[in-house]
Amino acid sequence: MACAWAHALYIIENHVSMMDISFLQQIDEAVLLWLNGSDSAYLDAAVMTFTSGLTWIPLYVALLYLVIKNSENMPQFALILLGVLVTMLLSAGLADFIAKPYVARWRPTNDPMLKYSIDVVGNYRESPYGFFSGHAANTMAVAVFFAQLVRNRALSIALVVWSLICCWTRLYLGVHYPSDILVGLVWGCVSALIGYFCYRKLYFAIKPRLRYVSSQYTSTGYSHQDIDVVLLTMAVLLLYVSFSPIIPWF
Repeated sequence: MACAWAHALYIIENHVSMMDISFLQQIDEAVLLWLNGSDSAYLDAAVMTFTSGLTWIPLYVALLYLVIKNSENMPQFALILLGVLVTMLLSAGLADFIAKPYVARWRPTNDPMLKYSIDVVGNYRESPYGFFSGHAANTMAVAVFFAQLVRNRALSIALVVWSLICCWTRLYLGVHYPSDILVGLVWGCVSALIGYFCYRKLYFAIKPRLRYVSSQYTSTGYSHQDIDVVLLTMAVLLLYVSFSPIIPWF
């Protein structure tokens, strides 16, 4: 009798679990289809420019400039690069080399059950699998790491908004489900915090804990003028994205 009850309970729990997963998948697909694509050729082109990693190379150069200009010495600069390296290896490594091949969840644009319902821009379908989003993980990892490192509100907000817009472009293009994006964002935050923790532990092992009190510098010693260079670079790149679909030489 006890075995029969246990078996019945197992069947009920399994059935409810399957219903929950199915319901979540339906929500995932519904949100994706709501955000996917448009009838605007201009927006299609702008999104393709925004989502390209090549577009943001000047931003990475500007962040490198910020670190070089404000590092006290070569050891500090090397430790920051080590923290960035740890952050990116965790965020990109888990997404691209472990999660995607082993979870093997189809991207919406490649899913045999859904790909004909997706609005595809310029036959942009990406690699077969999409869980979880490397774009979400990597951009949020950059945003959180530099938010912790620099401690400037304007830069932190700008980088987080940049990451979230990048995530939206992945949904617009139909190459990720919302759940792919959410997991990527969470893992990006975790990766950045681990990378920053490694930098911080090593740095304060060789240097005293200093807190800068100045109108010219953040509490961690970063010049507001140099931060403005990064923000200006982001603004120029956004203008580039905005005008690239309508000005051929862009």
